[in-house]
Amino acid sequence: MPRDPTPTWTSVTAMGNNATPPPPGPPDHRRPAPSGDPLLAARFAVPAPPEPLVRRPALLAGLTAGARGPLTLVSGPAGAGKTVLAAHWVRLGLAPRATAWLTVEADDAPGVFWAYLIEALDRHGVKLPPGLGRPTRAEGVDRSLLTRLAAGLAEAPECTALVLDQIDRIDQINRNDQINRNDRVGRIDAAYARGIADDLEFVLHHAGGGLRLVLTARTDPLLPLHRYRAAGQIVELRARELRFTPEQAEPLLRAHGLALSAAGLRLLLERTEGWAAGLRLCAPAMREAADPEAFVREFAADRTTIADYLLTEVLAAQPPAAQDLLLRACVAERVHPALADALTGRADAAWTLARLARDNAFLEQLGGSAWYRLHPLFAEVLRAHLRHRCPGLEGELRGRAARWLAGAGQLTEAVTQAAAAADWPLAAGLLIDDLAVGRLFTGLDTQLLRHAFAAMPPEPDGTAPALVAAACRLAELDLDGCAAALRHADARLAEDGTAADPVRRLSRAFLGVLGGRLGHDLAGTRAAAAEARRLLRALPPALRARHPELGAMVPAALGATELGAGRLARAAAELTEAVEACAAPGTEYPLCDALGSLALVELLRGRLRQAAEHARAALAAAERAAIPPGGRAGVDHLVLAGVAAEHDDLRTARAQLALATAGPGGPPPEPAAEVAAAVIACRLATAEGDWAAALGAVRAVRTAGTAGPETADGTDGTDGTDGTDGTGAPARLSGWSVDELAIAESGAHLAHGDPRRALAVLDGPDRPNRLDGLDGLDAVVSDRPEHRVALARALLAAGRREEAAAALAGLAAEPSATATSRAQACLLQAQAAAATGATEQAHRLLREALALARPQQLRRIFAESGPWVRRLLRQDPQLARAHGWLPAPGWGRPSPGGGAAPPVAEPLSERETEVLRQAALLLSTEEIAAALYVSANTVKTHLRSIHRKLSVTRRSEAVRRAQDLGLL
Repeated sequence: MPRDPTPTWTSVTAMGNNATPPPPGPPDHRRPAPSGDPLLAARFAVPAPPEPLVRRPALLAGLTAGARGPLTLVSGPAGAGKTVLAAHWVRLGLAPRATAWLTVEADDAPGVFWAYLIEALDRHGVKLPPGLGRPTRAEGVDRSLLTRLAAGLAEAPECTALVLDQIDRIDQINRNDQINRNDRVGRIDAAYARGIADDLEFVLHHAGGGLRLVLTARTDPLLPLHRYRAAGQIVELRARELRFTPEQAEPLLRAHGLALSAAGLRLLLERTEGWAAGLRLCAPAMREAADPEAFVREFAADRTTIADYLLTEVLAAQPPAAQDLLLRACVAERVHPALADALTGRADAAWTLARLARDNAFLEQLGGSAWYRLHPLFAEVLRAHLRHRCPGLEGELRGRAARWLAGAGQLTEAVTQAAAAADWPLAAGLLIDDLAVGRLFTGLDTQLLRHAFAAMPPEPDGTAPALVAAACRLAELDLDGCAAALRHADARLAEDGTAADPVRRLSRAFLGVLGGRLGHDLAGTRAAAAEARRLLRALPPALRARHPELGAMVPAALGATELGAGRLARAAAELTEAVEACAAPGTEYPLCDALGSLALVELLRGRLRQAAEHARAALAAAERAAIPPGGRAGVDHLVLAGVAAEHDDLRTARAQLALATAGPGGPPPEPAAEVAAAVIACRLATAEGDWAAALGAVRAVRTAGTAGPETADGTDGTDGTDGTDGTGAPARLSGWSVDELAIAESGAHLAHGDPRRALAVLDGPDRPNRLDGLDGLDAVVSDRPEHRVALARALLAAGRREEAAAALAGLAAEPSATATSRAQACLLQAQAAAATGATEQAHRLLREALALARPQQLRRIFAESGPWVRRLLRQDPQLARAHGWLPAPGWGRPSPGGGAAPPVAEPLSERETEVLRQAALLLSTEEIAAALYVSANTVKTHLRSIHRKLSVTRRSEAVRRAQDLGLL
């Protein structure tokens, strides 16, 4: 609380009357300070702003707003632009009319400080009360003098603003560790600093609204700032507000003749963190550089004038103990007091770090935590200074930091510290022994960890370094390099025998799973997965719980490999297990990966609704986890393209396929996805009548890959299901993949009216009319239901109905046949019956085909079947109305009234058409809203409008009416 403004008799007597009234007449500006030294006029002058000067309206407005209250504080590190900002504000005339300026010095005793303050008011034209007097001794001032000053300011006709530049200097000695706390001189200086602050707060409080203080400081002054904060009577502009923004930095650089790109400017601000002095010091060097953009990318702070500035203005200003702490702590990105103590061997870090942060010594506390961070430029300069002063110490310090961080559970920082010290056994051992090898493939720290190991020798010594090297090579898709590193790791593990660390053996098995997936080695992936699962079960539960990503990535990789080999049922089981294992944080990428692969499995099984659900779930999970698009995300769009193609929604299919194939770089597409993309592209081009594009899409993939020893029906070869070409090299495409491509190509030939070629790509060597080597491609032999359906379709087109019937015999009862294959088989049998005049049988089979296709809305197979389906539906209007989900154009279904459908009174909008298209898929209101990214209420509004325009009352009627009118 402020002290009583009325001095007691005792206090006045004890202090003595040291206030001497000024002589009559104009003030004598040659008046000496109480110490006897002349007053320095420069301390009263408003500094001239540097050139070029950037106007910062928001900060200037902050000062103006602050001057409406009693106290404004501008606090920031050296070179942050505090003095420049305050001087600019005064010189622009934004400050109150009666404004005085005083630059504070560190060695000002109380009497000297007040002598200068009163002189500053006088010189800047502030009317002081008559008989105010001046301090006459350095040690202190009479409280009566301060009382008269406060009263005079309170009674003045206008308020006075007083800028005290570098106010923190008054307590600089009090904060300086160079002074022994038990030393009498130190106690006196501390008392001086506290006394000046108390007296200043006394005057400010009792001047009422007559005084506005504007303070600039590197650290908070000793004033009771908390009181003013609680009362809402202070405006504070801190280091964060003083940082230059791109909009402020760009004109500053332009005034230096520099024009950086947006990326270059962003990088410069990242390096300097908007530090004003850093920008000004960089500008001349950039101007002299041949390539300013390259300077920003490559400049080293320790080789510029920035280093001189920071070492002189910041480091040298600290006492020796604080300098030592800063030099040792600079090796860490973040520093904790306990970590700093471990680096210095002392126990004073908590107090020193807190003081340095309070003093804006380019060290800031991270939020409300106990951790601190050095400004990156300052840290870079300190590291260079450390190498110069203490060669070899940096590596030792980084080793200490790595061990402390590992013990504190900060694994990523521990690994990067050990790697920066080139202690590869330690760095790799920390990662492998914590069972964290999966972090090199998934998680927020993946890129950081890969970068840390980028400098590791290609053939490091030791089991852990070899495992990390293998993981890094695998992440770079270098299968040969990965295999070589794994052989080295295997040799070391074999030397250990049964004593080999189970954690390291688990890491080895895990890498075998991922490598097997990338190499499409089904047998190798299965064996490695079995070993990984066995070792995972043997782990302590606490360790296993810390790494849920392993339990998710193993079945995800195995499931993807099973998918690539065409084992859809086994793939679905593994991928479902992977999805269920992704409930814990840190499994976001495996979740998206597994959902995408599972969606592709369901698409290939003809379960379109489930496929679309999984694909959308994968995209939503990727968005929630901020996983960048591209790579595996393309599979999700590919599945949605396939679903739309089967629904005969060509426009949506084409758009989704473009998203799937046009994303940014990532791992190369896996065979199953590559084949699916080619098949979908072929079907779309076929539907659009582009026969050449349809053939080109499948042949490009088919000729690039070679089938392994697996037969095209997806069963294992006789060599033991190793999934290779017989020499140990992985097969690019499995038999079922080649068969899928051949089926798509056959369909393209049929659409082009060439059943002979359609048969040639499917026919076996025992077929008499096989076209050997047609267009350089051998025919594919397979007993898969999908192949038999395609073969029957081609045989029917060639007029060979008996052979077609033989191909379809018993297919409906086969467990491996999908709903799509069964529906197609019924449809082909109906076609054959219709061709022979067995109309009743044809109608029965068509009804069976429609019943099989309806749950998944399989429109494509009907759209591709030809006019005979439309003829049968015309003969059975009731059947046509019961299946309003079928594609409308050209089908000729009668309207509900029996005549021509009346025209629409008002056309549907584009959004209403899109809502109706989704409604035709039998989606609920909520599902339509999710698909179109709108609210359910918006969908309901659109549906009401659609019903009105089409003159219907129900959604199903609206779909049928729109199809009859060709609106969908």
